[in-house]
Amino acid sequence: MAPWAGAELSTLNPLSAVWLTLAAAFLVTLLLQLVPAGLFPGCPLFQDLIRYGKTKGARPPRPAACQAFDIPKRYFSHFYIISVVWNGFLLWCLIQPLFMGAPFPNWLHGLLRILGASQFQGGELALSAFLVLVFLWLHSLRRLFECFYVSVFSNAMINVVQYCFGLVYYVLIGLTVLSQVPMDGRNAYVIGKNLLMQARWFHILGMLMFIWSSAHQYKCHVILGNLRKNKAGVVIHCNYRIPFGDWFEYVSSPNYLAELMIYISMAVTFGFHNITWWLVVTYVFFSQALAAFLSHKFYKSKFVSYPKHRKAFLPFLF
Repeated sequence: MAPWAGAELSTLNPLSAVWLTLAAAFLVTLLLQLVPAGLFPGCPLFQDLIRYGKTKGARPPRPAACQAFDIPKRYFSHFYIISVVWNGFLLWCLIQPLFMGAPFPNWLHGLLRILGASQFQGGELALSAFLVLVFLWLHSLRRLFECFYVSVFSNAMINVVQYCFGLVYYVLIGLTVLSQVPMDGRNAYVIGKNLLMQARWFHILGMLMFIWSSAHQYKCHVILGNLRKNKAGVVIHCNYRIPFGDWFEYVSSPNYLAELMIYISMAVTFGFHNITWWLVVTYVFFSQALAAFLSHKFYKSKFVSYPKHRKAFLPFLF
């Protein structure tokens, strides 16, 4: 393990604290949903905040106060617009010191220091962070394409709090990646001044995992979109049907499983031992597991013939 990795274990910077808190919050929320109904008194506002789309409408009549803050789920596309623009900008800010010798802007360097970026030199972090930021940007670009040309949104809703959280999330996740770049003052530190000299086997493995996971997520979104289209590709309804094919044969929400695998591929690209990014992965695991569990309950309650062998999130396990 590189020297800076041990130092990272002994300190919890602001970004790590944020991701740890979010992971813990979603773990507790998931556990509360697994508790038998009636054991704990339900809170309509809490249930409304953790559900979106079809699972929000699956509940008993919602309080008018909750419905007042509804916005269309199709606004998901705004998350990816923000991500493509913001994380594309961060990627450009990283390209300049890595390939052009220009330092980070003063305001960005100061922000990264506040968020926990430290002055360390070592390992393959410059190339790792560059690749992960490229993966994140490509992921957001693909999801934006899917929102416009693949997915078919119904009149399902999300809460404005969830909407604001999603916007902040994609700003924060890019800053988290950029904060992992080794700094030498305002410059990115590159061993031997040659980024390609940092290439390691786990960069290739992470790239292959990212492509594999992204391909399966895209395929799952195509399957979901086609449930509402005819053979000519024309949208004919917005009803829910049982999806089949690809990872749907194993779990109810393979798109959420693929999302987790995409973030794991980024952890691999970081060389397996980046504590901050594993906290991000932990948050993604619990948040996607929660969404998958609620979606699984929806499908089972709506369709009597729903395949009994399917799990919610993890094949054969959960």
